[in-house]
Amino acid sequence: MTELTAKDLDVLVHVLTGEEMACKKARLYSNTLTDAALAQEMERIAQKHEERFCSLMTLLEGGRK
Repeated sequence: MTELTAKDLDVLVHVLTGEEMACKKARLYSNTLTDAALAQEMERIAQKHEERFCSLMTLLEGGRK
């Protein structure tokens, strides 16, 4: 893998922050919704955001080596 530039790192950090926030919000909604189907969908959405966050962290950690 090629080295990440400072700009690449800035963009990754920005996207990581967005994914983390989206995950937290979706998880909060899943815990507060009274409609079980909607709550389950919000939890699924939170999982997807968490997966993307983890994938980006792996990319970030690999780029710093």
